[in-house]
Amino acid sequence: MDKNLDISVVIPVFNEQENLGKIYRQVIDSLQSKYSFEIIFIDDGSTDGSCKVLEDIHLKDSRVKVIMFRRNFGQTAAMSAGFNHAKADVIVPLDADGQNDPADIPALVEKLKEGYDIVSGWRKDRKDRTISRKIPSMMANWLIGKMTGVKLHDYGCSLKAYKREVLETINLYGEMHRFIPAIASWSGAKITEMVVNHHPRVAGVAKYGLERTMKVFLDLMTVKFLGSYATKPIYIFGGLGIFSGFTAVICGLAILYMKFISSEHLAMNRNPLLLLTAILIITTIQLILMGLLAEMIVRTYHESQKRPIYVIRNILERKPNQEHVNESNV
Repeated sequence: MDKNLDISVVIPVFNEQENLGKIYRQVIDSLQSKYSFEIIFIDDGSTDGSCKVLEDIHLKDSRVKVIMFRRNFGQTAAMSAGFNHAKADVIVPLDADGQNDPADIPALVEKLKEGYDIVSGWRKDRKDRTISRKIPSMMANWLIGKMTGVKLHDYGCSLKAYKREVLETINLYGEMHRFIPAIASWSGAKITEMVVNHHPRVAGVAKYGLERTMKVFLDLMTVKFLGSYATKPIYIFGGLGIFSGFTAVICGLAILYMKFISSEHLAMNRNPLLLLTAILIITTIQLILMGLLAEMIVRTYHESQKRPIYVIRNILERKPNQEHVNESNV
């Protein structure tokens, strides 16, 4: 961490050579008279001339850092690399496609100073195609808000402002960069959003389509599980096991009723309940055992890495021979 820097701007890049010069100049114009800053470009395995453009920018401006991946690892990996190499207390990612407006960065940073840990951009007047981009995004935002309890209008907007301490507790995998506010909320982060500008793409090609919706849904399932059951997996597996076992008991009682009261024959081709009962009993045992194994894995994970299951904001304590309470940040 560099105390002389106010902001680290993180910009993932994948085949955006036509937009890089413009986005660089916009960032400079927005910040140079107000803050000390660095710009971190992460080239995510571009196959066009993006690397050469970034090298030229770096040579003429020492505030620019360029990280080059060996191949395309995805936007989440690029953002994670940028976060790990950022040195300022405030980190602001944005897209390299020119649709985010760097002029919004000062407002996001000032909003952080009101006591928030994350300020999320909201592309209220979004300049994208309605069917392929806007409608799937609206559905995804609604679903994410419902499942995580963190209701934002625009999870997909890359332009956000983060306090460094929030990102230090988050490890990103898959394509989970869009879920950072939800993940941070588990640690008690204070989150808000504000309307930001959005411009139509004038150069380059969009990298995402309708297939992204399925990825969002699958990642959301992971986030929901990690948020609700990461430290107590027996609750979900055991709960499913109990439900399966209860269903098996109901089916078993129905079979006994048919056998001894209604005189129904138990041949498999006439009464599939017997087979269903056997399957449910096996499923019950498997689910409960999976829950117990998951509990052991979780405990091994936390204990081997000495990873805490809680996050402390501060501690108030009275030290010996002191008559007042000191506050020490943790």
